[in-house]
Amino acid sequence: MTARIARAFLSRIQQRGLGPATIRLLPADLLMLMRRDGMDPVERLAKVQARTPVSKVTLPFGMDAWIVTGYEETKAVLGEAEAFSTDFARLAVNAGVEAEQTPGGLGFSDPPVHTRLRRILTPEFTMRRLRRLGPRIDAIVEERLDAMEARQGPVDLVQEFALPIPSLTICELLGVPYEDRHDFQQLAMDRFDIAAGSTAPFGAMSASLAYFRDIVKKQRADPGDGLLGMIVREHGDSVDDEELAGLADGVLTGGFETTASTLALGSLVLLQDEGLAGRIRTEEAMTGPFVEEVLRYLTAVQIAFPRFARRDIEIAGQTIPEGDMVLCSLSGANRDPAYTADSGRFDPHRDTGGHLAFGYGIHRCIGAELARMELRAAYPALLRRFPHMRLATPPQDLNFRKLSIVYGIESLPVHLRRS
Repeated sequence: MTARIARAFLSRIQQRGLGPATIRLLPADLLMLMRRDGMDPVERLAKVQARTPVSKVTLPFGMDAWIVTGYEETKAVLGEAEAFSTDFARLAVNAGVEAEQTPGGLGFSDPPVHTRLRRILTPEFTMRRLRRLGPRIDAIVEERLDAMEARQGPVDLVQEFALPIPSLTICELLGVPYEDRHDFQQLAMDRFDIAAGSTAPFGAMSASLAYFRDIVKKQRADPGDGLLGMIVREHGDSVDDEELAGLADGVLTGGFETTASTLALGSLVLLQDEGLAGRIRTEEAMTGPFVEEVLRYLTAVQIAFPRFARRDIEIAGQTIPEGDMVLCSLSGANRDPAYTADSGRFDPHRDTGGHLAFGYGIHRCIGAELARMELRAAYPALLRRFPHMRLATPPQDLNFRKLSIVYGIESLPVHLRRS
């Protein structure tokens, strides 16, 4: 009976999204992982972390899950691929979700499937291959700055800067039509905003995969110079259409909304610290450390992909039974005082080696270096072009996402020059 009710619960989420009625069924300690207080994790998360870095929560219909908020404990879970599964397709099908609506790709597969797919994709994300995108990223940034400069009145940095840069970069990377960039944005954004209500996450996955299946067919017939075309030419039919669509969807999922949110939130950090902005504008050596601290401090991806225990396993003295779900708070781990002192303060001079903004273990974000390239290009270029940029609205009036796997700000209106 419980399994049948649970399937009905997942089916409701699939059809309607997580609206207010569904959200009310979820425990507060689970929801806190998807909430923030401005730039910071909610106070409740720090209290839970101080009490115990691994704690159990009971989901609707008696299902158990575990939340992990400590830095070392998060690494322990993410690094144990043998003990934890991310095979979302198997889980979803068992729960009654249609197979074609499951994401697949690297993030939601286990070895040996994951090993084979990552081996195929990794060469396309080496620095040697990515360097060919460097000039195009710089050009995309400059094009966006030109468009912003041509506008009258306040400019929204989210819509005019943060969203288009990763969207157009992914178009270049995958080799898909430039005119599809607006569809890219919507497909990725629908995936992560839990409180959207009317748009179900599974429905967004299905739409995205359907789009990429069509792109893959075109690339099979006429391989282009982008990532999909390269894989088709180098691997042929050893990668089937479904796997290739899943890989493309994973690149979109991992590389668009996450980078866009980080670009916008990092820009807000600069808008609130004129001295730091001046240093990023004039000191090239400051850009890299600044970007790493932005990644740690903001941690736009708040939660790692769900894991499911393959067997009973002990983490930090807690025994997680086989089959239970585990959710790791990346934002909590990166703010763990056991990882770095004074973790709630933004400090571009701190040693951020080992931050978990890109995850950890075999599922660490394969596009991490591409994201860094975009961030390192965008921030100083923005500040050099508009050295007197300032907020066009009081900071307390800015609207952040209320409940989301990928945290972000809805809009960031700025005056580009002093009036």
